[in-house]
Amino acid sequence: MSKIYYAETHEYIRVEGNEGYVGITDYAQKALGNVVYVDMPEVGDEFEAGDDFGAIESVKAASDLICPASGEVVEVNDALVDNPRLINEDAMKNWIIKISISDEAELDDLMDLEAYEKYLESNPH
Repeated sequence: MSKIYYAETHEYIRVEGNEGYVGITDYAQKALGNVVYVDMPEVGDEFEAGDDFGAIESVKAASDLICPASGEVVEVNDALVDNPRLINEDAMKNWIIKISISDEAELDDLMDLEAYEKYLESNPH
């Protein structure tokens, strides 16, 4: 059973066991518009929660990607190299990196969907 957590920086992490699939939220992809490039780290790179792990570029803007939890990159979504617009088609399905989570307690600092939706209502961008 997977559980999805959300960060204020509009990344999500879908947790399955001790691994997490990290991507941007549907809200974020809509705000960005047509995604044209995703800069991803290498397998084996390690990040702390709050670190930049890459960037995403659209026709309108570029944004840093922030890692919602600490861990080591165990896989990158290679499909995004050739077709970054997959994120626009389904941001929740088309994750960017998969990490091995090193500190599950950090997930407690993130929001569930209900809290994230309330956050969006109170923090319009």
